[in-house]
Amino acid sequence: MTGYPFADRPVLNYVDGAFVEGESWFDNVNPVDGSVAGRVSQASRDLVDRAVAAGRAALKGPWGKMSQAERCKLLVRIAEGIEARFDEFAAAEIADTGKSLHQARTIDIPRGAANFRAFAALAEARAMPSFRTDLPDGRSAINYAIARPLGVVAIVSPWNLPLLLMTWKVAPALACGNVVVVKPSEETPSTATLLGEVMDAAGVPPGVFNLVHGFGAESTGEWLTANPDIDAITFTGESATGGAIMRVAAAGVKPVSFELGGKNAALVFADCDFDEAVAGTVRSVFSNCGQVCLCTERIYVERPIFDRFVAALAERARTLTVGDPWSGADMGPLISHGHREKVLSYYALAREEGATVVAGGGVPELGGALAGGAFVEPTILTGLGPDARCVREEIFGPVCHIAPFDSEDEAIELANDTDYGLAAAIWTRDVGRAHRVAAEMETGIVWVNEWFLRDLRTPFGGMKLSGIGREGGEHSLGFYSEPTNICVKL
Repeated sequence: MTGYPFADRPVLNYVDGAFVEGESWFDNVNPVDGSVAGRVSQASRDLVDRAVAAGRAALKGPWGKMSQAERCKLLVRIAEGIEARFDEFAAAEIADTGKSLHQARTIDIPRGAANFRAFAALAEARAMPSFRTDLPDGRSAINYAIARPLGVVAIVSPWNLPLLLMTWKVAPALACGNVVVVKPSEETPSTATLLGEVMDAAGVPPGVFNLVHGFGAESTGEWLTANPDIDAITFTGESATGGAIMRVAAAGVKPVSFELGGKNAALVFADCDFDEAVAGTVRSVFSNCGQVCLCTERIYVERPIFDRFVAALAERARTLTVGDPWSGADMGPLISHGHREKVLSYYALAREEGATVVAGGGVPELGGALAGGAFVEPTILTGLGPDARCVREEIFGPVCHIAPFDSEDEAIELANDTDYGLAAAIWTRDVGRAHRVAAEMETGIVWVNEWFLRDLRTPFGGMKLSGIGREGGEHSLGFYSEPTNICVKL
């Protein structure tokens, strides 16, 4: 755990501008070798309530009176603070998740800083509509809208991209003048606490950014989302958890934004750039050990190139190195041993359902300390029907199932035959087909001849069990603020 910033100090909560202990402690386990990376202070219900109350007070204090330009300058200072401690953030992210050094340094930490810069720029340039209304008596009125903050926003963030997905919500919430109470996953508390230190050093007023550690049901997460003084809830994670939070939010008719699970499809047509399609699919299946909501778990390949594609993808999967993220390995461990048992249970279920395991399907043989890590092999399956559980249920690991199709209509039907609707990838050289098929995908995001290329100004979110609402660009600003129309008769 090279440079882990909490190796010799505890991971604390951050409430009302101070780092504080909760009522108990739990271990932060490093999934690379199963060792205890550090100790984390779990927030009590009273501390959660104090965090919400601190946020409410901050809305009436200096933060509530701060101009948009001042807030945006503060967000830029936060981005600079992340960049100044880049290596610490990377080390903390790797210790918590076991993800590769390359991914932490090129995606997670840069995007964490970029989120603050991007939403600062968007918020400062934001324009609200105004209209002149002519009245029958010859007079007129002016209607104009102002954007008000929602208030105290509860942010519950996941363990797969901890800093990236947390700041994706914190940055626009603060840009719109809200205060936040963040509950990161209990699996990944470290970068959230580092962000608290950056907020403190940047001069963010007390109560604007609050951080509480703990678990979900009957713990910190439930206490936070059920608090009556929370004005809105944004959550990224499992669909079942989103449903539970939605039931709690319904009692107060509170705004919610959910980015939930996915069982994403890739459609590979015979006219694709074959090498590009294989390379892109390797990324979309195995990035972050398959633990990205946007990862591809279902691949449909046009029959003329089906056997060739399966063989090529399997060859690439077998060459992926699995091991210590600090060593330059392509793939690290899963987030925990508990999650590994879940993924391995699907590997076993696939065999029971009659799948052919083309590559992987087990646990890699790793010696030394790595033998205690939560590693699994990158796995490719074929031979299952559309109703198999391994084809329908989200596994969230480095695994995909590949099946053939014979026509464009069949490919569209197969891709949309799912309870989820987050993302899809299409690989074809036919521009007409690309536009035609993309428009038929029942998903919030479609990539053509690419995967995971993101512009922070574009809408992000899913359909069906994959979520409610959109964030990104104006969509984030729209969610995190409440428009009020003002009509002035002249």
